[in-house]
Amino acid sequence: MSLDLNDVKRLARLAQLDLEETQAGKTLDKLNGIFSLVEQMRAVDTSGVEPLNHPIAAHQNNVALRLREDEVSEPNRRDDYQQVAPATQDGLYLVPKVIE
Repeated sequence: MSLDLNDVKRLARLAQLDLEETQAGKTLDKLNGIFSLVEQMRAVDTSGVEPLNHPIAAHQNNVALRLREDEVSEPNRRDDYQQVAPATQDGLYLVPKVIE
């Protein structure tokens, strides 16, 4: 997959970016380079390769993940925080509609 200059200009307009012609050309080259790299990676046959949970696991078999246990460490203070809010309902903050 590759983009052309019109695609980059359209994407810039959708993202509300003001790109000059030279910037659009440089962006086109960078995006096409990224897409080329992705295509090269897709071309590699990875069938039979087990996914790694850590990059070093390819070299060491007994890698333990150094993650902390998922446990609650702070009290639930939602009611305290919502007491000062102008409007709440069912534990959610109510805000005025800003988009019509």
